Amino acid sequence: MDEDERSVDAIAIQLTRLQRIRERTAAQMRSKDGVDPAAFAVLFRLLCDGPMRSGALAEAVHSDASTVSRHVAHLVDRHLVERQADRNDGRATVLVVTERGRETAERIRRRRRENLTRVMAAWAPQDRAAFADLLRQFVDDFERAKPAMIAAIRQDQHQFDLETENDS
Repeated sequence: MDEDERSVDAIAIQLTRLQRIRERTAAQMRSKDGVDPAAFAVLFRLLCDGPMRSGALAEAVHSDASTVSRHVAHLVDRHLVERQADRNDGRATVLVVTERGRETAERIRRRRRENLTRVMAAWAPQDRAAFADLLRQFVDDFERAKPAMIAAIRQDQHQFDLETENDS
């Protein structure tokens, strides 16, 4: 294995480790806040982009409609988001962040900044900036590569299924 392969393996291991840590942390935060951390992305997207229909929101957060519907229901139940008539089409509704939702989002945003600052307390400002740039590039590239990765996994699965069928 060459140096580049070792680096890619190390990144994969650390991403898996980070995902597990975040999942455990999210579970602990959920019980404390009563707000599902997975719904935060929905709340923040509505804050950034303004009122929108559920379908547009699902697209904006790169999720399917049923998942977004579940998150919206969670947020509506907690009075963080409300449904209002669409001004352009009275038959449709748009999702709007409530004042309570804005306050909750600001509290979450403040806590997130404090937590990340705590994690990177010993980092130089230029290292934080470099990490932010590299992470943004990684996520953008991951998103662009995702269709090809899914296609490759499906192809591998299809090949495996054919080989298993032939072995039977």
